[in-house]
Amino acid sequence: MESEIVEKEGINRRIFLRLAARTMGAVSLGFLIPNNKVSLASEILFPEPSCGVESKMNGKILVAYASEYGSTAGVAEIIGQELCSKGASVDVRLAKKAASLSTYRGVIIGSPVYKGKWMPEAVKFLQENAEMLSKIPVAYFVVCMMMQNPTEDNRRKALGYLDTVRQSVPQVKPVKIGLFAGALHYDKLSWLMRKILKSKGLPEGDFRNWDTIRTWAAHLNEIHGWESRFCPASSQA
Repeated sequence: MESEIVEKEGINRRIFLRLAARTMGAVSLGFLIPNNKVSLASEILFPEPSCGVESKMNGKILVAYASEYGSTAGVAEIIGQELCSKGASVDVRLAKKAASLSTYRGVIIGSPVYKGKWMPEAVKFLQENAEMLSKIPVAYFVVCMMMQNPTEDNRRKALGYLDTVRQSVPQVKPVKIGLFAGALHYDKLSWLMRKILKSKGLPEGDFRNWDTIRTWAAHLNEIHGWESRFCPASSQA
């Protein structure tokens, strides 16, 4: 799970600032936090693998993503692996590091939800590449905690997080949108964030459904115009 948690679970700005002020006050007096480990967290990895062999027949796909604590990074990596298993050539990249799109025949872009929206670097990627993205197949995916329970109401709410994205780049028309649950691991959070989320009783765990994610990626092959660009005929059976 990503930083959408703070907004979604009702941790408002006043509560956050109150806890932060108390924490910093305690730190300034040299107690409360053992060994002064205020913001230390375990290492978070943001993978950027490539797979598959590029050819004139199947082109190349970019899976670009934004991620705060690594949950969405894992989703992007699995999407890339699934596409490669279908015969595509794929680069998985952080959106803020993605270079020119001239070598790609299609792009998948995903982000967790932060304050009811995609992370800024994901939106910036779309805005800066809007002209190119309007000419090739594009898919979006959203990672948010409410998709632990994928009811129709929760799906509708999760889709609503893309409203501002659609408004900012109306010329980009996604052919498919994925809605996935995330993960929450307290050891990846700062001391203060752990304090806040534990006070709200939020459950720790990995709620990502890998079968759902792989199925979504595999179904891209069934969309007209997408499969002919990315997958050789031998992989479409």
